[in-house]
Amino acid sequence: MKQLKIYSLDKGWCDKDILLLHAAFQILVDYMEKEKPEKLVDWKATPEHQRAWSEMSSLYRWWTEKRPARRSPLEDKNLKKPPVRWRDVPGTNCRELLAWDKEQYSKYESAVKIHARLEKKWREEDQTNLQRLIAVRCFLWT
Repeated sequence: MKQLKIYSLDKGWCDKDILLLHAAFQILVDYMEKEKPEKLVDWKATPEHQRAWSEMSSLYRWWTEKRPARRSPLEDKNLKKPPVRWRDVPGTNCRELLAWDKEQYSKYESAVKIHARLEKKWREEDQTNLQRLIAVRCFLWT
């Protein structure tokens, strides 16, 4: 039985879209680091091989260097965060999250907006790079 250990994810629950992304790139990482394809395959054999090697190398660097370097302004340890406050919803067993004072926590409010834009950009980047990886999957052999 084959098992894929995904080192880029913490233990615990993970939505399947994230699991798929991390699994695909773990396969690339394992291929690049364990199979050493640069030594076993003639990547100059054809223009397709050259393009595939260039693409795999680029994706590997993106996954192992660039993507882990992403930083959200919400990670700033000096950012003053509002307290989390809840209110019971009358007539139900539910509670709702109360809004924070946007003036008192204006820097936090700004960081949330920037984070939302970054998250959208990062999702698009992840999707694009996953599609690039799928496009070269037939070259993942030694």
